[in-house]
Amino acid sequence: MGSEKGHTFRLKAQPNEYLVKVSPSDEPVPITALQIGAMRYLDDAAHALPVQRIKPTFDRRDSVPIDMGDGACRILSVFCFVEGLLWEQMEATVEQLAKAGGMLGRLNVALRSFEHPAAMRSLVYDIRHFLHWGGLIEYVPDPEHRLLARRVFRLFEEVIQPSLSSLEMQLIHGDYAPNNVVVDPHMDVFVTAILDFGDTVHSAVIFDPANTVAHLIGRSQDRPWEDAFAFIAGYEQSRPISQSELPLLPVAALARLTMLALIRYWKAERAPDQSEELLASAAHYWANLERAMGVPLDDVIARFRYGAGDPGDRAQR
Repeated sequence: MGSEKGHTFRLKAQPNEYLVKVSPSDEPVPITALQIGAMRYLDDAAHALPVQRIKPTFDRRDSVPIDMGDGACRILSVFCFVEGLLWEQMEATVEQLAKAGGMLGRLNVALRSFEHPAAMRSLVYDIRHFLHWGGLIEYVPDPEHRLLARRVFRLFEEVIQPSLSSLEMQLIHGDYAPNNVVVDPHMDVFVTAILDFGDTVHSAVIFDPANTVAHLIGRSQDRPWEDAFAFIAGYEQSRPISQSELPLLPVAALARLTMLALIRYWKAERAPDQSEELLASAAHYWANLERAMGVPLDDVIARFRYGAGDPGDRAQR
């Protein structure tokens, strides 16, 4: 199957199906162990959460090392295959967005006590390191997009950078995006599986919902933040955001969205055969960013505060 990193296979062993993953050759073993360890912890300590399940070996191990013969070691792990609809494949209602947010809140609460030696790794996709992406602005061909990106970098420097050392930190999923969440629109719970812990990292908790919000803003011309308001209203039902950190949320989301656009140029240079698709994706992100930034930041923050009540009440309003 297509995989961003390493190799992934779909294994059919009637009557069951599994997902077999082999870690990338350049991924350190402790990093792979971190991802698998987080999933095992959630399965054991918070089994009600719909995290993709690990299939252990006969001797109860969660992974198997593969000696490549050249000094390198890759890790093979097996997961139960999850059938279903990805969140990105449907238009979620206000109530469904709130349920998706509530599930991430529950995940953050469950991960609060999890620790791992590799959790403190430095992950380039972590919003904490957003300023490191500044050099890629010069590769953006459109001057309006460059201007837009610089505005976000200034916002990050003014609003988030001074607060980084005081933010609440723990292990987070890191990529609770619509392409990593399986849903069932006919079920009350809505979210049926949480996938891909590849970006798991010890970072600011506020960055986890911000990662998701980045995928939700700007999609509507007239109401570019509406989906995000619904998502965060649900999130706060499970895990309230402190009043001191809430104003940072929209800026962190704008930073993540800018990062998503810049990453496409970075990847296009490394994979010229995919450049057309990557640059089209970047154009989509720029359009969303422009719409989202068209709303005054103070209005967005005020609405997040207002939207922290019951999602059902908000839907009726």
